Amino acid sequence: MLTLERAKELLKTTTTEDHLFLHAKNVMAAMGGLAKHFGEDVAHWQAIGYLHDYDYEQHPEEHLQFTKEPLLQAGLDEAEVRAILAHGYEIINDVEPITNLEKSLFAVDELTGIIQAAARMRPAGITDMEISSFMKKFKDKKFAAKCDRELIKKGCAMLGMEVKDVANICIEAMKEFADELQLGVKA
Repeated sequence: MLTLERAKELLKTTTTEDHLFLHAKNVMAAMGGLAKHFGEDVAHWQAIGYLHDYDYEQHPEEHLQFTKEPLLQAGLDEAEVRAILAHGYEIINDVEPITNLEKSLFAVDELTGIIQAAARMRPAGITDMEISSFMKKFKDKKFAAKCDRELIKKGCAMLGMEVKDVANICIEAMKEFADELQLGVKA
């Protein structure tokens, strides 16, 4: 089973850019929150979240096309690799998210971008963020415009949940990692 330590080792072999490591940490934290919500293995879901963009820096235009074989060779099992591939559903592949793990990763990949952007604008970062202030930012299409809200809505619908409920779980989980995510109280 993939561990967070192993996920970090593997991501270092393909990634050098700080912002991609930060994104990996954001998704890791959010996935841990959703794992807790669904009564699943928090550490395992965090590891999947951390590693989800394994080939992105090296192949941004062909993201996820250089993921399956290297990760299988690195010891991940088919289900773990499938979960990572499924976050590209209807964007770059046809691996439909079926499990809660897959659906969660699909939903939070873009969602964490908006959460992080919203938290960066606050003096206390994410530490005192409430869902109501996040939802105002989410509804403002000009805010964090590169984050695909339709994908987020689709992922939340797959989970049978509202965006505000998924976002709230993610925000609360990300608060536990505020400093690591560079979203703590500003000095």
